[in-house]
Amino acid sequence: MQNKFMAHDLSNHRKSYEKQELLESTCPENPIELFQQWFLSADTSELIHEANAVTISSIGLDGFPKSRVVLLKKYTWEGFIFYTNYNSEKGKAISANNNICLSFFWAGLEQQIIIKGNAEKLAENLSDGYFESRPDGSKLGAWASNQSEVVASREALDNNLKSFEEKFNQQEILRPKHWGGFLVKPVSIEFWQGRPNRMHDRIRYTLQKDFSWKIERLAP
Repeated sequence: MQNKFMAHDLSNHRKSYEKQELLESTCPENPIELFQQWFLSADTSELIHEANAVTISSIGLDGFPKSRVVLLKKYTWEGFIFYTNYNSEKGKAISANNNICLSFFWAGLEQQIIIKGNAEKLAENLSDGYFESRPDGSKLGAWASNQSEVVASREALDNNLKSFEEKFNQQEILRPKHWGGFLVKPVSIEFWQGRPNRMHDRIRYTLQKDFSWKIERLAP
């Protein structure tokens, strides 16, 4: 049978970035302030559908990097919080090597934020509080899905969910111990603003030993 696959040349896919600029004179001393400004702008923009969608990159137990999109659930002066199954591929990878990277890309605003940081498990009471706020269907999913494990079929997955629906019928659905939050404490935050002629603005904040932030411009 003839192979119908054809190479697709993307070399002419180009766009001029001209919406905004990022200058040192407008950068606050703390990058969390700038993150908040950018995030609120993205969150209220009609051009961005899920501003809190963030790509998390980690080094797996197999030695390969892997990236996946999750939803950021909170940010504070201390760092960035997301939730997951601790027994998943992602959870195991972070437990083995907690140096991870978060990346936001808001194409409609021509902006990107890259955060390098150290992830640590969130306090159990905080994970409990967030889990309690979730819809019952999401709570049951946390029990029913052995995340990242091979399953025999979709039917098997659905049957497992039904079994937990019956188990927790008319009962409070408590948080499973294998599910909870990670807090990512940043050591570096880079802000990227698209500019014309590929002369983009890149401002990097690097955490110093005295917990101040060093601000540097990077070549695009």
